[in-house]
This record gives sequence, structure tokens and C-alpha cells, in this order.
Amino acid sequence: MKILVPVKRVIDYNVKVRVKADGSGVDLANVKMSMNPFDEVAVEEALRLKEAGIADEIIVVSIGVKQAQEVLRTAMAMGADRAILVVAAEDVHQDIEPLAVAKILAAVARAEQPGLIIAGKQAIDNDMNATGQMLAALLGWGQATFASEVAIADGKARVTREVDGGLQVIEVALPAIITADLRLNEPRYASLPNIMKAKKKPLEEKTPADYGVDVTPRLTVVKTAEPAQRKAGVKVRTVDELVAKLKDAGVI
Repeated sequence: MKILVPVKRVIDYNVKVRVKADGSGVDLANVKMSMNPFDEVAVEEALRLKEAGIADEIIVVSIGVKQAQEVLRTAMAMGADRAILVVAAEDVHQDIEPLAVAKILAAVARAEQPGLIIAGKQAIDNDMNATGQMLAALLGWGQATFASEVAIADGKARVTREVDGGLQVIEVALPAIITADLRLNEPRYASLPNIMKAKKKPLEEKTPADYGVDVTPRLTVVKTAEPAQRKAGVKVRTVDELVAKLKDAGVI
């Protein structure tokens, strides 16, 4: 069985994001970029399924700028077998919208015929959490989102999902889409020998036109702003003073 894993190049989660002075977007100048953490978890889960003998090939795919080769090489250094880069933008500030990404991934899936697609539940740059669900709809496949545990057997995926009320266990027939939550696993580090080997693994470049997909943006970012700074707290000496403060704040 093939497993397809989409990965996205985003600002590293350790970096403090800065907004441009004109509010037109996020400043990416000299900023460290890396693989989306949720996608890293998805790659790790695919690798574990391969090591368990359930999968025989792992294909990673990224959609965006040419620099996304970096995250694809990282995924191959972790253990993925080959990669597909769909160059859909020249400007690093252009984010490909979830519907366009889902359409391209659907076309890749039809060409590659994977038995399973494992994706991160969302990207940390736009937090849209929509691509996996759209992809399932376009392919007509079952979906299991927010996965914290996955077991594959008898042509089905048994998935434990994280929901507001706790945990939910569902089964979906393969082929299916699974979106990974952070608690699914702990991604491995790529060793130096594997990093060197990844340079020789096949990386195929495509364009949206190859799949007949229009990536023209449908959304316009009107303004980007940093969150308001949190106001300093105050200390109170008595319960009565605390109650008075809470009343003034409209809490009680």
C-alpha cells in the first residue's frame, strides 16, 4: 500500500512572527522556515506504518514555492521514499488556498492511487484546518480527523479522535483521509547519513497546470495585525476587594 503525505513549508514554530509595518502580511525576511509540525507528525505516522509492514511506499508532496524542496528533503531524510513538488507560486508571501491545495492533492491521489493519505490537521501559518476535509469530499473517501491514535487492519483504519468531550473511536474503510493531531506520535530526528541519502532520492517537480487546477486566490487579506498586548494584572488584599474588581470587570 502507498501512503501519500502532504507537507507544508511554514515559519518555524520557535520563531516569533512579526507583522509588516504596513499590515499587509507577515514579514518573512531572514526568517527560519521548516516543516509544519502537524505534517511532521503525519510523516512519522506513515513511517511507523511502513515499519510495521502495512505500507510499502511513502510519497510526500508539497504545494507552494520552489523553496519547499527543503521540507520535502527533510521528510525523505526521515524515511519517505520519494517526493512531488507542485510549484504553484513564485512569491513566498503567496499562500495557496485550501480548496486549490485539495484539488491538486486529489489529482495527485488519482495519479498515484495511494491506499491512505495522512495529513496534518492544520497548518500553523493560516490555521484553516480545511484541506483534509475538502480532499475527502473531492475524492469521495472516508475521513478521520484530529487523530491521536491509528490502527490499520482488514482494509480499515481504526482511529481515535480528539473531540471536545474527550475521545471518539471510529472506523473508516480504506482508502481514506486521516488528519493528524500533535499527540499522535513524537516525530523522529533525521540522522546525518539519512540526510545525505535524501539528496539522492527522487523529487519530481510539477505545476498546477499539469493537474488542470487554477490556484488564483479567491480571498484577499485586508489587514494583518499582531494580537493586542495583555494588560498587567493587579494584586488584591481581601476577598471583598477581589469581588469588587470582578464586578467592575463585568465577570460577576
